[in-house]
Amino acid sequence: MKTIDELLSEGVAGKRVFVRADLNVPLDGTTITDDGRIRAVLPTVKALAEAGARVVVASHLGRPKGAPDPAFSLAPAAARLGELLGAEAKFATDTVGESAQATVAALTDGQVAVVENLRFNAGETSKDDAERAAFADQLAALADVYVGDGFGAVHRGHASVYDLPARLPHYAGYLIANEVGVLKKLTEDVKRPYVVALGGAKVSDKLAVIDQLLGKADRLLIGGGMAYTFLKAKGYEVGISLLQEDQIPTVIEYMERAEKNGVELVLPVDVLVSTEFPDLKTKAPANPTTVAADAIPADQEGLDIGPETRKLYASKLADAGTVFWNGPMGVFEHPDYAEGTKAVAQALVESKGFTVVGGGDSAAAVRTLGFDESAFGHISTGGGASLEYLEGKTLPGLAALED
Repeated sequence: MKTIDELLSEGVAGKRVFVRADLNVPLDGTTITDDGRIRAVLPTVKALAEAGARVVVASHLGRPKGAPDPAFSLAPAAARLGELLGAEAKFATDTVGESAQATVAALTDGQVAVVENLRFNAGETSKDDAERAAFADQLAALADVYVGDGFGAVHRGHASVYDLPARLPHYAGYLIANEVGVLKKLTEDVKRPYVVALGGAKVSDKLAVIDQLLGKADRLLIGGGMAYTFLKAKGYEVGISLLQEDQIPTVIEYMERAEKNGVELVLPVDVLVSTEFPDLKTKAPANPTTVAADAIPADQEGLDIGPETRKLYASKLADAGTVFWNGPMGVFEHPDYAEGTKAVAQALVESKGFTVVGGGDSAAAVRTLGFDESAFGHISTGGGASLEYLEGKTLPGLAALED
């Protein structure tokens, strides 16, 4: 995999460089609530612009249905990128149409443009090879060189991620090179004890990575909505908590394998419960109660790990040589259910080991809860991509950057 440093050494002045970024930021209307992904691609864009490239930045945002949708416009992201660069990032109101062609053609050396949401074009995500290829051809016409730096999308076989690099000289940007380097530390020559904390809503989203980790990790800490399927598999009442009943047989098998392999699988010993889900808009007090994990009332829902579990998980993380954390421990967006996620984040901050926050909601939680990002070894920009890498899958966007 050739890197951006090799590209810069070859010289980029006057060249149109297409940067596939991940500007898929959370929006409240047109207001960006977390600009972490924009800041993550900044070193690559800045280095290219300072070297005289004419930089064309492209990304998806959300899940529009292959047609323009103002709710998913990249205009706010383009404006924020310009603010961070200290120079305007020109914005094209389409992806490969008249606006994009004119905007790119008008660039001078060192200028940056952002084209509109890639997913406004059906060819970006199409499962039809010919349709995807046709869109990749249109994108290729905008550039001379391709730089892949959207790590959060490398697990997708989309036109801009997989098909486009084959049409242009291609290089990995700083973000992708860094992310791959970090993930190798989690799969090769791992410092032990290796502790993995997994949370989030659905256990089905994490089954494949648990399957892999049962042969690699020393401890698995389970929290979030997915924990209730594990608790149910132990025969506990989980009330109206999030539950994937069809996954119980697999979870039982994994618990048996963990014991057989000497992997410590740690589940909540107490949880915060309520009869209703909290209001995340008003943040009105939820007044939860704390109960033992085997005593959840039938009419109540578990929404965070309890105080004893927080202490337990902190103790299990204290001596770790390597930590990978993916998924919040509860509904961290509400202050009454943020303490479990906060406790895990704090344990990582205090850890002397190599700590990785595995993207997605975990990365958002770290920033939302006010933690200093530099206190962690690495905060990934791609939750799904990180998990699939740890599962041992071939990621299309990384494969496309290999020579």
